[in-house]
Amino acid sequence: MIDGPAVADLVVVAGAPESEDVEWLKALWRQVPHPKTLVTLGQPGHVGEELDAGLSLLATGEQGQPEAGRSERSAGAEPSTESGEHHGHGHREQHAHMDHHMHGSDETSSPPRDHAPQDDHLGHEAHDSHEGHEGHEGQTDSHHEQSAHDGHEGHEGHDMHGHGGHDMSEMTVAGLPMADRADDRDGLRLDLLHVPLGPALNDWPCGLVLRVSLQGDVVQHAEVEYVHAGTSQDPFWNEPWLRAVRGDAVTRDSAARRRCGAHLDSLGRFLAVIGWGDSAARARRLRDEVLTHAPTGQLSADLLRLVRQVTRSRTLRWLARGLGPLPAARAVELGVSGPALAADGDAYDRVQAWLEEMRRAVDEFGDTQPLTSEEVTGPRGRVDGARPPSRSLLDALPELLHGVEFAAARVIVASLDPDVDELVAVPAHGAVHG
Repeated sequence: MIDGPAVADLVVVAGAPESEDVEWLKALWRQVPHPKTLVTLGQPGHVGEELDAGLSLLATGEQGQPEAGRSERSAGAEPSTESGEHHGHGHREQHAHMDHHMHGSDETSSPPRDHAPQDDHLGHEAHDSHEGHEGHEGQTDSHHEQSAHDGHEGHEGHDMHGHGGHDMSEMTVAGLPMADRADDRDGLRLDLLHVPLGPALNDWPCGLVLRVSLQGDVVQHAEVEYVHAGTSQDPFWNEPWLRAVRGDAVTRDSAARRRCGAHLDSLGRFLAVIGWGDSAARARRLRDEVLTHAPTGQLSADLLRLVRQVTRSRTLRWLARGLGPLPAARAVELGVSGPALAADGDAYDRVQAWLEEMRRAVDEFGDTQPLTSEEVTGPRGRVDGARPPSRSLLDALPELLHGVEFAAARVIVASLDPDVDELVAVPAHGAVHG
């Protein structure tokens, strides 16, 4: 698995990005070192052709200039010879050719693969947010000991406490704004760092952007946004129940497999965040088998074995207990339904609710009886309301994250695992602010 943009060389965008999402895409692109190629996938029928074209461009050391969902060699594009510098095996730096959405970038070169870019504010923040998670995703002893400063290596070498008595609120270093100051919970004046998490982050809800303000390793404020990749299709995980509401014939087997697959998908992210890589891989393998309608005999046995392992783990209880408590009464006020409401508790309780629903889903494998139009609760909640269930989960995030340690924030997000597809399948309503 790719650990982040700094070790990637091919950036693949599925669908044309919306104008409001271009900035994060530009920031992600700046973090990928040369040689690199960007491919935009336009139509499903041309995916293989476009990926092959992107790999061909990458093999020649050139950069693609994708337009209208196609990846093709830039007409007349020649490698840059700026400053005559060589990196790696002697390849010269080349100009970045982004698509028409990304014109206006002031980038002229990327550093070699073993150095992270620091010359742009957006790219710098995105790099910080990614690097801040590589350390604690693999921790199994304690997520409470991870410092937020692990993710701010790009600030090393700058004096964060002022230069010559100037007002730090107006100070910049190399074009980057300095940290603010604010009172923390102990009454001390500490740096207030603003860190964006997502949307392209390992083991993170796809398309989610979380902007947090940190003092030390404590989250003081959080705002939730998402990538506005609108679609007219049903959200994948909710599709059986939405079809049943419309009166289509949907078997209980199909709905049970989709529910079980959704929870295995969420469980895989959660286990990866707390550092259980092997169990996360098992959850994802079982997810794929469930969704491809593998025979139920051995599959059911393997599923129940994983459920028992996670349920009985004292380590998991120790890691997740007390994080992000969401009582049922507060969940109702926020409009939360589904497992997060039934859990009536913290991150550990929410995972246990997934496991219980997976047990029940296994019993319905092979059931050819149809769902009724009254059965409207999908993997994350009721699908028949004016608000998608993940909207309520996002509404809950800011207050659940306030005052928690930075390392614990990702565990809380993973225990809710909102599905941004539910939001972009309806007209975009902008950002949810906390």
